[in-house]
Amino acid sequence: MPGKARDPRVADAPMGTPAQTDAYGPAGNPDSAKAKVTVLFFGTSLTAGYGLADTKQAFPNLVSQKAAASGTPIVAINAGLSGETSAGAVRRIEWTLKRPVDIVVLETGGNDALRALDPDTLKANIEAIVAKIRAEQPKARILLMEMEAPPNLGTRYTKEFRKAYGEVAARKGLTLVPFFLDGVAGHPELNQGDGVHPNEKGEPIAADNVWKALQPVVREVYGGGRKG
Repeated sequence: MPGKARDPRVADAPMGTPAQTDAYGPAGNPDSAKAKVTVLFFGTSLTAGYGLADTKQAFPNLVSQKAAASGTPIVAINAGLSGETSAGAVRRIEWTLKRPVDIVVLETGGNDALRALDPDTLKANIEAIVAKIRAEQPKARILLMEMEAPPNLGTRYTKEFRKAYGEVAARKGLTLVPFFLDGVAGHPELNQGDGVHPNEKGEPIAADNVWKALQPVVREVYGGGRKG
């Protein structure tokens, strides 16, 4: 993004960069045939595994391995698309829901922050995505991943941007996943050369952060506690 400092907490691949993953197939969990729960990871290049030598090292696949090890295997579908804003996600979400899913993990907004887009518009777009998920698959549980805006945009913007996620989660009854790059962002040894996307050492930390929030929901779905 020309003219703005790139911050590792939100930076992403250029617009139009194709996801470097099998975006709409199982993420590769060897126990997926035993799984009773399907999780759609819908997001940007941070979900897709942009820049990794093997996209099976991206956090959705690592989460599926954790789920299998915990005795609650999942079918993990990686629907990450590099460079996508929340507006693009609104347009794309419906056709990713062609197969039944039990849980949607929604990661969006990082590219909005890079473009300093209005947090109110971000909120409206996330709510539109949620509405489309519930229209297509009303029984699916939804987890919203909190993102952060770069500090060079000012305290007011970063505060409003962060607050957008909590407000939508509370209003729509979503599970809020705290910033999943906590412990990774800002650590050069855990990121690729761009200082933006996690490397093979950073992805497991991101996966741990996501699994902490996702595991209770997976267990609920296994126990029959499916909520809209």
